[in-house]
Amino acid sequence: MNSTWDVRSTLELTVPGIEHRMDVAEDGTRTACMLHPDGSWARATAPGAREVPTVHQSGPRRLWDELDRIRTWLVIDGDLPISGAAVRIDPDGPCHFTRSGWSATISAR
Repeated sequence: MNSTWDVRSTLELTVPGIEHRMDVAEDGTRTACMLHPDGSWARATAPGAREVPTVHQSGPRRLWDELDRIRTWLVIDGDLPISGAAVRIDPDGPCHFTRSGWSATISAR
């Protein structure tokens, strides 16, 4: 997901705070993990780069489902709302992103 900045950015705006981990075993098995401070997690394991992964997830948010929703949006619309979104930054720090009925806000830390 490192080369798809728009997917990762949209995911980060949708579910801020996700930590990503990736592992490739000696046999080529690939495992991607997403962890969130609220206790949500997802793990996807595939025997190779072009294979469909087996996904396990738990917690209050379905992180892999969020990722799939964003990727489906990209396939159907051809781009994501983060591309070309308007941004407003409040004086006290929150950033508001909007485009075509989509919006996201990131609070100041």
